[in-house]
Amino acid sequence: MDDVLIEKIKNGNEHAFRVLVEKYRNVIFHAVYGVLRNEKDAEDATQEVFMKIYTSLPQYEKQGFKTWITRIAVNHAIDMKRKKVRRKEDQQVEYDEIGLAPQPSPENVELKIIKKERQQLLRQRIKELPDNYREVVEEFYLNDRTYQEIAEKQQARVKTIEVKLYRARQWMKKHWKEDEFS
Repeated sequence: MDDVLIEKIKNGNEHAFRVLVEKYRNVIFHAVYGVLRNEKDAEDATQEVFMKIYTSLPQYEKQGFKTWITRIAVNHAIDMKRKKVRRKEDQQVEYDEIGLAPQPSPENVELKIIKKERQQLLRQRIKELPDNYREVVEEFYLNDRTYQEIAEKQQARVKTIEVKLYRARQWMKKHWKEDEFS
């Protein structure tokens, strides 16, 4: 059923795309909402994901459509979340520069200290990782790079980066105590 729809969409059938959107709208919404935890942001992201799906259909290789679109959705939501965090940090820098920085609450200061300590611990422990995982983990977790950015830097496919990160996480779970990084 999906393969027929996909072929029709590739051939310019707009109705087939509307059918596909109706069929998978809830799947995509729930995937992005799980990351963003905000209904309005999830609605916006869902629309953006369907545009990405539409433009990416020529690259789809018939290997589990629902999994493929869910991965696109989750990656997009993660990217949105990171951009939102970066925007907040940029605003904070602007406030600091003009001397109007709001005073941070004690909880925010504590969270920042905890995050910084975890990052320092991760920077130390990252040296224990096998060479083929180290750079990907540093880029993703310490430098907040997206899969796409890492792939471009390493001149690799996004899928390759996903697999490396997955395997690195498996290695870390096996070799490191969970409470060190949770």
